[in-house]
Amino acid sequence: ELRSAIAEYYARKCRVELSPSRVLVTMGVSPALLLVLSVLLEDPDGEIILGNPCYPCYPNFIRYLGGTPRFIPSREKDGFQLKPRDVEKAINGKTRAVIVNSPANPMGTLMPGEDLEAICNLSPPVISDEIYHGLVYGTAARSALEFSDRCYVLNGFSKLYAMTGWRLGYIIMPENGMRKLQILQQNFFISPNSFVQQAGIIALREDHPEVDEMIARYDERRRYLLNELPRIGLPLAVEPRGAFYFFTDARHIDSDSLKLTFDILDQTGVALTPGIDFGEGGEGYLRISYANSLPRIKEAMGRLEGYFRQRGAL
Repeated sequence: ELRSAIAEYYARKCRVELSPSRVLVTMGVSPALLLVLSVLLEDPDGEIILGNPCYPCYPNFIRYLGGTPRFIPSREKDGFQLKPRDVEKAINGKTRAVIVNSPANPMGTLMPGEDLEAICNLSPPVISDEIYHGLVYGTAARSALEFSDRCYVLNGFSKLYAMTGWRLGYIIMPENGMRKLQILQQNFFISPNSFVQQAGIIALREDHPEVDEMIARYDERRRYLLNELPRIGLPLAVEPRGAFYFFTDARHIDSDSLKLTFDILDQTGVALTPGIDFGEGGEGYLRISYANSLPRIKEAMGRLEGYFRQRGAL
């Protein structure tokens, strides 16, 4: 029943007709990624193309399975999203897939629909991490399913439906890819918890005004930070329109992001994530999450402003 509800959801939201037989329900999106990569990296020489910076689990999973992450440095002016021309240049005989993430962690940016379509039309299959779909502001996120039947779409319930910790996700895959993934699922995980699957059905098939309220609150915090971060010396090249993150350049304060975040934590009590956690391409940047109340975010901005003034950055 949940697989049918997921197929109905994509038909409603993305106008994509798909059979429930293409859906595999998993214990969260991380196991979904592990299963997909396990199938695509069956040979030891396989490479997966991905951006740098990126969500750090991607390269960790690839290396664990004996594959090689083929990093493409992405650019701040592009929202740190992959560009089709760069992906095409990186494709070789060892390429097994391309990972895209839109809206993205750590950047909060979206990949333009035309870029996603162009990447989906290249020869390798696309693994599209769409866990932040729905958490978008003033725009819409496009699904790889709109452009390709060869893609592997990963999604779940932890972000849009605030079901973090319930561990419920899914894979939408090419029709001929199901059996291998089923066998791996049965051996590694058996199945997601049945009562959580029932919650997923309710999430997809019923109206929930609380979701719209949550998105509105996120957007209020986002719009506050859009004005506040540049004012306290953290510039933004591209407006983030998804997820709940900002990825800001702090190299004028300290190029060592790990050292800087620890010093900020010690001096102000404000916790930020160092850009180096997301790859060498993120060094010198800070990820700022707005998954907290607006009063706390305002308090944090006041403390950061004082710290940056003390460091001579303002």
